[in-house]
Amino acid sequence: MRRSARPPRRPGLAVVRGRSMEPTLHDGDRLLCLHGARPRTGRLAVVRLRTEEGPVLAVKRVTARVDEGWWVERDNPRVGVDSWRVGAVADEDVVALVLLRVWPPRRRRSRAAP
Repeated sequence: MRRSARPPRRPGLAVVRGRSMEPTLHDGDRLLCLHGARPRTGRLAVVRLRTEEGPVLAVKRVTARVDEGWWVERDNPRVGVDSWRVGAVADEDVVALVLLRVWPPRRRRSRAAP
């Protein structure tokens, strides 16, 4: 039985730019990613969004598998682009699966002034 050709799995780093994934991720966060990994519903992935201005790499949450590919969404409904604007992301446009945030190691919650 012949297996389908899949790209080799290899680790990589991604840097978050913008506010579309707040409050989960913030501009400047560094992410450890796994290229060649299959997306999973509920997980974050680096995807290529095909916008009118051209393709853009972005971190999005994988929310469902649909006939056309993967449905991805942003965590911040006020900012950014996701499948609601550009449609489903094809399998070949899922670049990597996000494993974890490596920097900053943790976020401090701001305290309200008394």
